[in-house]
Amino acid sequence: MYPPAPPAPRRDFISVTLSLDQSDDGSKTRRRRSCWRTWKQLSRLQRNVILFFLAFLLCCGLLSYLSVADQETAPNGRPAEEQKGRPAQPPVLPAPRKADADPGQGPRPPPQKPQRHVRRGPPNLQIRAPHRDAEDRRQEDGRRRDEAADEALQGEGPPRTVVSWRGAVIEPEPGSDAPSRKAEAPARPSLQAPRIQNQRASPNQRQQAVIDAFRHAWAGYRKFAWGHDELKPVSKSFSEWFGLGLTLVDSLDTMWILGLKKEFGEARRWVSEKLQFQKDVDVNLFESTIRILGGLLSAYHLTGDALFLQKAEDFGNRLMPAFRTPSKIPYSDVNIGTGVAHPPWWTSDSTVAEVTSIQLEFRELSRLTGDKKFQEAAEEVTRHVHSLSGKKDGLVPMFINTHSGLFTHGGVFTLGARADSYYEYLLKQWVQGQRQDTRLRDDYLEAVEGIRRHLLRRSEPSKLTFVGELAHGRFSAKMDHLVCFLPGTLALGAHYGLPADHMDLARALMDTCYQMNRQMATGLSPEIAHFNLHAQKDQKDVQVKVSGAGAGREAQGPVWASCHLCPQPADRHNLLRPETVESLFYLYRLTGNRTYQDWGWEILQSFNTYTRVSAGPRLTPLPSGPFPPRAPCAEGPSLGPGSPVPPDGHQDQCPVLRPQRRGHALPRAHHAGRSWEWPQQGLRRALEAAFPSVTGQLAPPGAPVPCGPRCPHPRPARPCSSPEEGAGCAHAVTLPRLLQVPSGGYSSISNVQDPHDPQPRDKMESFFLGETLKYLYLLFSDDRDLLSLDAYVFNTEAHPLPIWAPA
Repeated sequence: MYPPAPPAPRRDFISVTLSLDQSDDGSKTRRRRSCWRTWKQLSRLQRNVILFFLAFLLCCGLLSYLSVADQETAPNGRPAEEQKGRPAQPPVLPAPRKADADPGQGPRPPPQKPQRHVRRGPPNLQIRAPHRDAEDRRQEDGRRRDEAADEALQGEGPPRTVVSWRGAVIEPEPGSDAPSRKAEAPARPSLQAPRIQNQRASPNQRQQAVIDAFRHAWAGYRKFAWGHDELKPVSKSFSEWFGLGLTLVDSLDTMWILGLKKEFGEARRWVSEKLQFQKDVDVNLFESTIRILGGLLSAYHLTGDALFLQKAEDFGNRLMPAFRTPSKIPYSDVNIGTGVAHPPWWTSDSTVAEVTSIQLEFRELSRLTGDKKFQEAAEEVTRHVHSLSGKKDGLVPMFINTHSGLFTHGGVFTLGARADSYYEYLLKQWVQGQRQDTRLRDDYLEAVEGIRRHLLRRSEPSKLTFVGELAHGRFSAKMDHLVCFLPGTLALGAHYGLPADHMDLARALMDTCYQMNRQMATGLSPEIAHFNLHAQKDQKDVQVKVSGAGAGREAQGPVWASCHLCPQPADRHNLLRPETVESLFYLYRLTGNRTYQDWGWEILQSFNTYTRVSAGPRLTPLPSGPFPPRAPCAEGPSLGPGSPVPPDGHQDQCPVLRPQRRGHALPRAHHAGRSWEWPQQGLRRALEAAFPSVTGQLAPPGAPVPCGPRCPHPRPARPCSSPEEGAGCAHAVTLPRLLQVPSGGYSSISNVQDPHDPQPRDKMESFFLGETLKYLYLLFSDDRDLLSLDAYVFNTEAHPLPIWAPA
């Protein structure tokens, strides 16, 4: 009906299709889908895994944030976990006073840079490494401060002063070389407020006497034994044990405490430049720990100088191979260069005192460095000994096997050598750790009861209480001077709340130790004393054994001029030991009884009288006279001009140096108030040791003496034609001039029973400076808070270490 609609008009157009499903080259790609659609297409397992992973990342991020926040908000800018081990506010001693003028020539102290000085608690090591950028900025700031300090030192203005922890106004303490990055953090001072008190008082008269004694001993060490282990003051030479400057390191903290700033600066420079542990040498684990490791740790705590902590950590690492034994009981010796440890050549055992008297030092080294291996190794030994059988009411034998870990040589119990410091360190570990380890306290209390039950006796006639020895059920009334540590240890325990009767026993034993000194003619205790258990007429309580030919004779020549028939001492030597004055210090500090100070003063006077080495013996001509029928060692024949030669018999008994030419006087030596003849060989040894550069040999009797370069005549060496011409020859005419050389030091002696001839042994032990003089100085101090026993615990070498703060 209708016509069909006309067709639509045809239109031309271009169609462009944009598609993301296909690339330019025609390859197909994955279509973009929404995150939600993708998530819904995952299986339930896949979704759970992803959710768990995201939750784990969230927890890690939260923990990291909290850790950073704790570090930033902890006191003194240190992480909270590091604050737990910080000591109970043991203050850093102030920089010592300036020393007097340098007596003689010695090593030059290093140039010092002042550093910021605020009160420091013993610095704590910041274990977490600082951010690189922050560290670089801190080093740059440090360099700027050092440059500014150098400019200030060059100016004319007065040095900056600060207030120390004791309120003393002092100069800035010596700076140190830039420490390594690892030990930089410990040197940063804490921000604790200093204790403001009056100006630190000058040393009193008795303390000044101790300072003078130290300076005299140090002068000899510096001149004749610098950098070596021990001084030989008589021969003006030295001896080596470890080759590590033992005397110097052992006395670092003593110099700081005594205020010897110049001497300390010299010693610190040597430690920085010369003390190296990479050397092929065996050291005794115990001795090197208490003297070197303890000395370095103590110096670090008192000064805040990171150099000492770096050295201590290095040395501690080198001692660790000693613990590599099947039983974990350490070997007695270790080579600090090769790392090879071994027992002594004569046994496979270690002594109990040695393996149980290193814990204070190793525990403190772990606390400072954050490396627990030192503490774990040392405490494993303590736990092992605690669990062993073979004790007798808390008393331990002297030896322990490094392979089996069991006691050996059982049945012998002593508080002397090889066992003494075991008991000391039981108490001091307990004190160091804030009295938390009850096993240490219980072992100590049990041992004290064992001492009372088995080793305690009273002498006759004065009823002195002493500690003997027990050998397989038999009691011996023998007491080492080493045992005199016990009164001080007992008093310290009573101070920390242990039974009060411990203080009563401490007082009684202190009286005995004083009598061990007082009843000797020199006022110095023998190394070993024997006590009378039965009253005998005209017998003292304290006796000393003597062995050898001529035991009834007391007169002997000097150590370099002893006669063949003179008796050999057994127990009567004195090694300048500190144990008596150590206990006097504890008893005075804890009781306030000044009698103990007076006793210590008597002992110091005896040291000065009988052990002080001042100068070479003075030689004067002998008066002429007849030759006596017998020539004793100490009073030789009188040979003047024209006197006959001694008979052969007398010559063999005590050979003397004859006149080199007729008309020359035989020299006579004066030493410590006693005169003797110079035996020819002894004089040669003494001269060659003291004056190796002197030309000319001691000629045999009657031979002409050649002139050397010391002769005033510029002619070749030839026989001297007259005494005047021979004024420079090494014979009797010149000996007085040659031997008047400034000396120094104190020598251990062989005979405490002969005040006229104590027989110097020509050795000054390092502990005389490290312990004996330090305890004497503290004993005489009017300030009983100096190195307070509530803040510090002293190791067995008198090095103060801080008591830890409660966790």
